[in-house]
Amino acid sequence: MVKVDTLKEIVKKKKERILLAKQSLPEQELKDKMQSLPAAKTFIESINKSRDISLIAEIKKASPSSGIIRQDFNLGEISLNYKEAGVQALSVLTEEDYFAGSPSYINEVKNLVDLPVLRKDFILEPYQVYESRFLGADAILLIADLLSKETLSELLQLAQNLGLDCLLEVHTEKEVKKALSLKVPLIGINNRDLHSLEVDFEVTEKLFPLIPKEKVVVVESGIKNRQDVLFLKILGVSAVLIGQAFLEAQDIKKKVEEVMGW
Repeated sequence: MVKVDTLKEIVKKKKERILLAKQSLPEQELKDKMQSLPAAKTFIESINKSRDISLIAEIKKASPSSGIIRQDFNLGEISLNYKEAGVQALSVLTEEDYFAGSPSYINEVKNLVDLPVLRKDFILEPYQVYESRFLGADAILLIADLLSKETLSELLQLAQNLGLDCLLEVHTEKEVKKALSLKVPLIGINNRDLHSLEVDFEVTEKLFPLIPKEKVVVVESGIKNRQDVLFLKILGVSAVLIGQAFLEAQDIKKKVEEVMGW
């Protein structure tokens, strides 16, 4: 049986979506519309607490590995629950085809809560960086596996020029080396293999020691309970990115407090 490469499928769809977006709002128009935007919030500062582990709480309706995660998906309710629970930042899924997200979610969330927002999507080219800033994101996700060192360098520079922080996501030793050669301050270790969708917590154990202490490290995927968070806190991780464990719970705020020990 041929294994499906999920990341390949997602990227194929994403390229089609980018073409449509450019037709709807050409890049020059997008740049013109950005002139009067307020400054973005500093995402890194909000999650870099010296003696504690921070939480980036994720908003996503579905995922390729689990299908629909939350049936009664109410963007406003979820955002306010996270805010009340005291999370440090939000991650908002905007990918439409596999995660049932929408670019409009960022603005909706920002109108409700004053937390820094990471745009979680599959960013492939400069247009999407401009688009992220226009949508109201404070930070963007860049996936080391998806992009060449040259493209990453270009997108990181552009994001910096626009006042956006970047979370550069890695899953292998090779990708860690790529990230470190680019001198990024914020690195995400994803325990999930985006090709097979399998999760392995040992990825963090293997990669974390390779990253210099001065970097801000976020761990993503497979974090389900207080024990997981405590393990990562002892390891020295700056922040965890958690979505599914909260969104599957009936009482989101209570689940956040339980998992984080707040």
